[in-house]
Amino acid sequence: MPERAARVEIIGLRLPEVRRGADLAALVLRAAARQRETLRNGDIVVLAQKIVSKAEGREVRLTSVRPSALARTWARRIRRDPRYIELILREASRVLRMSDRALVVETRHGFICANAGVDHSNVARSDRVTLLPDDPDASARRFAAAIRKRTGARVAAIVSDTWGRPWREGQVNVAIGAAGLRVLADWRGRRDTFGRLLSATVLAVADELAAAAGLAMGKVDQVPVVIIRGFRFRRGRDSARKLLRPAQHDLFR
Repeated sequence: MPERAARVEIIGLRLPEVRRGADLAALVLRAAARQRETLRNGDIVVLAQKIVSKAEGREVRLTSVRPSALARTWARRIRRDPRYIELILREASRVLRMSDRALVVETRHGFICANAGVDHSNVARSDRVTLLPDDPDASARRFAAAIRKRTGARVAAIVSDTWGRPWREGQVNVAIGAAGLRVLADWRGRRDTFGRLLSATVLAVADELAAAAGLAMGKVDQVPVVIIRGFRFRRGRDSARKLLRPAQHDLFR
């Protein structure tokens, strides 16, 4: 009989609204139980950045923000709330580009993204925004450790966010935090199906997993957690920052 191709399952979990201080591991385990799922060794749990930020208190009321003169000036240029611009500037280590829609910045984490990840979407109150987690890798590690403590299951965890990409239209989910897996698969030095030596192939495994999870998450479906099951990955202690391209190799900086 021919060998069966690998089968990968993508299982979305619905969660209630996440509040500051929420125990994400407990919420995920309850959601899985409601859907008659049990976390298993080798599962990968992808958490939407928004619920991680909410649980960690990374939600800000705009009424509490006093914009600087620079924020007010730039807000007039791109017709945005100056308090929102002020938060972007606080989260950024430097501003790379400004358009009529967004500021492209480098965050304190080293991420290159629009508006430093400061976001209005999927926030219950219109006067609030969320910021990226202070340390998304640490968030992923804490979650994976809590799952193992409560269930014995050794899972990998990814914190994902939706980003645009150079060269391509549309947005996809990418990994901004990771725990328990190698985020890159380096195929350089190996041979392809026809025996040709690979010299440039490095696969962004964690980003591919985050993007796959995004298919189940949607943007308005209240599915902020996805279990990926059946994908064979290499365990490791990589940071998601390994996915960041060094500035000297980045054509867009």
